[in-house]
Amino acid sequence: MNESTDVQSRLAEKRFKLTRVGVTGVKKPIEVKRPWGSRTLNATLDIYVDLPSDQKGSHMSRNVEVTSEIVDKTVREPVEGLENLASTMCGQLLDKHEYASYSEVDIHADYFLEKESPKGRTSLENYQIRAKAEGRRNSRIRKYIGVTAIGMNTCPCAMEGTREKLKETHPEMANDLDEIPVITHNQRNETTAMLEVPAEKEVEVNDLIEIIESSLSSPTHEILKREDEAEIVIQAHENPKFVEDVVREILSKVLERYDDFPGSTHIEVKSESEESIHKHNALAERITTFGELRE
Repeated sequence: MNESTDVQSRLAEKRFKLTRVGVTGVKKPIEVKRPWGSRTLNATLDIYVDLPSDQKGSHMSRNVEVTSEIVDKTVREPVEGLENLASTMCGQLLDKHEYASYSEVDIHADYFLEKESPKGRTSLENYQIRAKAEGRRNSRIRKYIGVTAIGMNTCPCAMEGTREKLKETHPEMANDLDEIPVITHNQRNETTAMLEVPAEKEVEVNDLIEIIESSLSSPTHEILKREDEAEIVIQAHENPKFVEDVVREILSKVLERYDDFPGSTHIEVKSESEESIHKHNALAERITTFGELRE
C-alpha cells in the first residue's frame, strides 16, 4: 500500500451511517480559570464525529490533532470552563472532518474541593466533573456541565417501621418516639446532575455540588473524628430521604438557582443509593427540560 493512500476515504462495502466514531480515553491536563482562581484538572477525553454511509472510515488522527491544538494550549492560556473547551473542540472537529455532520466531546475529570466537617475540620473532598458538547453542522453547539457527588441517605420507610416497632416493645416511650429520629438503615448515595449551559450563561460546578449535597440526607467527609461522626449520623437521621426525594429536591433548587435559563435548557439528574439491607440498589432519574419542569 502506498504511504499516501487514504483508505478511510474509500467507499464503504456496507452502506450504513455510523452515529459516533472516534477516540476514547485521551489523557490530558487542562488548566481551567474561574472567578475564584485557576487549577489544573487531570482529564480524560472522548472525541467523536459521525460517519456517512458511503465512507469506509473516519480520520481519527484529526481528533487527536484537535485535542493537541486546543487542549495543550490551556497550560499556557487557561480556558474558562471545561464545557467551553469542549464546545471549541466540537467546532474544530467539524472543520477538520468535512464529511461529518455531527461532533461530540465528552470530558471527565477529578475535582477536589476543600470542605469543613461539622466540627470545623477541613479536608479535600473528591468529586467527578463531566463536561460535554454536541455540534451539528450549520447549527449552534450545545454544551453541558455536570458533577457527581457521593453522600449519605437514610431510609424514611425503615425509620417509620422501626418507630412503630419500638412503640410496641417500649410503650412507655411512645410519645417521645414521635419527637425524635429513630434508627434506620444508611445508604451510600451517588448523585449526578448534568445541566445544559445556554449561550451567555454560566454554571459553577461548586454551585452544583452545594445543590446536590444539600439535597441528600447528609454529605460525607473523608476525615471524621468521633464527634464529627456523631453529628453526621444524627444529621442524616433527622433528614431521611428516598432517592426520589433527592432528585426532586435537586430539580427544584436548580430551577430556583437558574430561573433565567430558557425553557429549552436540558437537565439530567440521577441518584443511586447502595442499599445496606438489600442486595440491590435504589435509583431515581429525570431527564427533561426547564420548560417541562415549569409546567
